[in-house]
Amino acid sequence: MTERDNMPEYLSGLDPDQREAATAPMGPVCILAGAGTGKTRTITHRIKYLIDQGFVQPQKILAVTFTSRAAGEMRDRLAAMGTPGVQARTFHSAALRQLRYFWPQVAGDMPWKLLDDQKFRVVAQAVRRIGLDGSKETIRDVMGEIEWAKATLAGAEQYADALKKHGRTAPIAASKVIDCYRAYEDIKTTPDGLLLDFDDLLIHTAGAMENSRAVAEEFRNQYRCFVVDEYQDVTPLQQRVLNAWLGERDNLTVVGDANQTIYSFTGATPHYLMNFSRDYPEATVVRLQRDYRSTPQVVELANEVIGQAKGRIAGSRLKLVGQRPEGPEPTFNQYDDEPMEARATARTIKRLIDSGVQASEIAVLYRINAQSAVFEQALSEMGVPYQVRGGDGFYQRPEIRDAISALVRVSRSPAVVRLQGKDLLAQVKQVFAGLGLTPEEPEGAGARERWQSLSALFDLCRDLVHTNPELNIQALLGQLHTRQQAKHPPTVQGVTLASLHAAKGLEWDAVFLVGLTDGALPIQHALKKAEHSPLQATEAIEEERRLFYVGITRAREHLELSWSLARAEGGRKTRQRSRFLDGLEIGVSDHSSAQANPQSRRAKRKTRQCKGCTKPLYTDAERISGRCEECPVTADPQLVEAIRAWRLEVSKEMSVPAFVVFSDATLLAIAEQQPTTPEELLEIPGIGEAKLTHYGDGILALVNSFVDS
Repeated sequence: MTERDNMPEYLSGLDPDQREAATAPMGPVCILAGAGTGKTRTITHRIKYLIDQGFVQPQKILAVTFTSRAAGEMRDRLAAMGTPGVQARTFHSAALRQLRYFWPQVAGDMPWKLLDDQKFRVVAQAVRRIGLDGSKETIRDVMGEIEWAKATLAGAEQYADALKKHGRTAPIAASKVIDCYRAYEDIKTTPDGLLLDFDDLLIHTAGAMENSRAVAEEFRNQYRCFVVDEYQDVTPLQQRVLNAWLGERDNLTVVGDANQTIYSFTGATPHYLMNFSRDYPEATVVRLQRDYRSTPQVVELANEVIGQAKGRIAGSRLKLVGQRPEGPEPTFNQYDDEPMEARATARTIKRLIDSGVQASEIAVLYRINAQSAVFEQALSEMGVPYQVRGGDGFYQRPEIRDAISALVRVSRSPAVVRLQGKDLLAQVKQVFAGLGLTPEEPEGAGARERWQSLSALFDLCRDLVHTNPELNIQALLGQLHTRQQAKHPPTVQGVTLASLHAAKGLEWDAVFLVGLTDGALPIQHALKKAEHSPLQATEAIEEERRLFYVGITRAREHLELSWSLARAEGGRKTRQRSRFLDGLEIGVSDHSSAQANPQSRRAKRKTRQCKGCTKPLYTDAERISGRCEECPVTADPQLVEAIRAWRLEVSKEMSVPAFVVFSDATLLAIAEQQPTTPEELLEIPGIGEAKLTHYGDGILALVNSFVDS
C-alpha cells in the first residue's frame, strides 16, 4: 500500500505539490503560490487536514486574509467541506474583536469608539488646524501619509526618518505632514474618550499582548495555529501583531507570491515572505507553480513579462506551468487615440458576448481610475452592461436596500415563514418583480442597472437556497446580512471595469488590459523617481511590472492588450507604448495611421490541429471541439439531444439563455468526450470551476447514465 493510499479521500483531488503543502507537519510552513495555482484550495485543505488528524481543534485556528471578500470565501469553502468553526478574518477584523474583549483589562473604564467613516472629517479638521489648504486632495494625501507611517511603525517623530529610509517623497512638506499627524492624534482624544482608527486597532492589540502577560496568555490559549494569506503584502505593523499573536510558538502557515507584491505604497513589504525560511530554519517550503486558471498562451506571456524583472524580488520568482488546454493567443493592438481604443474594445467585447461569453466574465482593466470614463462611454454606446468596481457597494444600492426591506416585510407572515426550496424562491421572485425584476431586461440605463442588480440578488438567493434547501426566509435574510457585513456581493451580469489594484484576487474568462503607455504603466510618479535615485526608480518601476503581471494573470482564456498614441481624437501622437512590452516576442496589430505590423504571436508557434484531418484550427469553436468545421461530429446524436434538453431545462429554471449554461461548441465537446469525472469535465474548454460548481453534478450524472446504459 502506498502513502497516497493512506491519504484521506478529500486530498485525492490535489496535485502533488498542493498535497505536500496540505499535509505538511505542524510548525512553520511557507507556501509560495503562483497566480492560479489553487492557493485557497490548498489552504482550506490544509486546515481540514490539521483538524481531521487531531493536530488542532477548529476553534483554535485563526486564518487571516487581506479582504473581507477573501475571508468570506474561505469561511464558505470550509463550511462546504464540513469544517465550520474556524475563524477567518482580516487583520483589522480580528484585532477589533480582540480589542473589544481585552480593552477593560488594559485601559480600565476609558471608553473608545471606532473611527470609521468619520476619519476623513477628523483628518480635515487637523489639516485646517495647522492652516493647510483644506481641499479633498490635500486631505486624502495627508490621510494616506498617516496611514503609511503607522503601517511602517513610524510615529509623528519618526516620520521624517522613515521617509529617508524608504525613499518615499511626501506629497507636501514633511514638516506639515508631521504637524497634521500630531493634530490628528490630539483631536482623537476627546472628553468622551478615545477615537481609534483601523491602524490603532492593530497598534493597541499588539501593545496589549506585549505589555500584559495575562492578556497574551489568554489570547494564546484561545488560538494555537495561524494561517496568513497574501503574506507578500503584510506591513511591519501587521507583522508586529502576528508576532504578538504567536509569542514563542511557530505553528504558522503563510501563503504568498513575491511576483504579486503591488502594495508597497501602503507600507507592505515582501521581506517577511522572502526571509521566512531564514527566520524559521526548520520551515517546510512548498512551491505551487501549476496554473489551473489560464491557458498556456496567457501563462507564457505572464512568464515572459515577469522573467524580465530586476531587483531583489526577481530571484524569488515562480515560473508558472499552464495546465489548461490550448486557447487563443493574446492580441496586441495600437490605436491613434483613446476613443478609438475604447470603441474597438467595446466592439470586441460585444462579439464575445454574442458568441456566448457571459458579460460578468469579461473585464476591462486599467492603471488609474480616470481611464475608465472613455470605456464606460464606449460600452454604453454599444449597449453593453457594465459595472465599475470600487463604486457604491452592492448592498448600499437603493434597489438592493428596497429589495431586502421588502423581504423583511413579507417575512413577518407565518405563511411565508413556512416556505422552503422552490416555493421560497417563487416568493422572492414575486417580491422582486414588484420592484422591477421583469422577465426581460428593460430599456434605459437606469432601469437596466436596477434590473441587473435585482437579478444578481435573486441569483444569490437561488444559490443559497440550492445549497441549503431547508432555508426559510428568515434564515435567508440572515445569510444575506452575513454577506453584507462581509462585503461579499454576488456577480452582476455586466462587464467589470476596474483598476489593476482592484482586480487583485479576481479572474475572468476575458480580460482587456488597456491604456498600456509609459506614464500610465509604469505610472508617471514611478518614472519620476529616477530623478532622485536609480535604486528607488528600479524598485518603483519593478512594482509596476508586477502590477502588469497581475493584470495578465487575471485572464483565463481571452487576453487583449492595447494602447493609444494620443488622448483625444485628432490629438498629437506623442505617447509611447509601455516599456514592459519591449523585448517580448509579440506582434502588434496597428490600427493607427502608423505602418501596421499584423504579425501575431500565433504565427510564431505551431497551430493546434484538427483531430480528424489535422488541418489548423482557428476559431474558438473549433478549438473547443478539437476539430475543424469540415469534419463530421462524432458524438452520439441521442446524447447530444439529451444534453441539449438538459441545458434547456436548466436555463429555464435559472431564467437565463441556454448558451449561458454551455455554448453549443462546449455542448458538442461534452457529448464527444463523454467526461465521467469532475477532472475530465474541467479539461473541456469552456468549463471552469464556476461552471463545474453550478452544473457539474447534473451533466456528469447525465453522461454517466448514458455511458452505463
